[in-house]
Amino acid sequence: MKKKILIADDDEAIVDSISIMLAAMGYEVIYTRDGSEVPNKILENPDLLLLDIWMSGLNGMDICKTLKADPKTCKLPVMMISASRQIMQSAMDCGADDFLAKPFEMSDLLDKIEKLLIDYPEP
Repeated sequence: MKKKILIADDDEAIVDSISIMLAAMGYEVIYTRDGSEVPNKILENPDLLLLDIWMSGLNGMDICKTLKADPKTCKLPVMMISASRQIMQSAMDCGADDFLAKPFEMSDLLDKIEKLLIDYPEP
């Protein structure tokens, strides 16, 4: 069964490029460009969430805190993404399982995704 990855980022170019790459690697991809849509997308039971920290709708850190506080979603691996390298500790403090600074190499993203899916095989 394909692993499903939810991308939540308001940057259309990032969403498009990550979606194409992940689909080519055999992942099922769902996405939203609006943070306020993340709770509805979570109902589609993704295996991993790639979450931009600064996006429209809801702030990524608030989304992460909410997911990690809920027994139904606390085991969902969350990788936070931001253009600010200085915010990594804040991302980890809100419960993120990993962090990736923009711009990034797709190979680094894939390596982190594969590690998270191995470490957290069933959300």
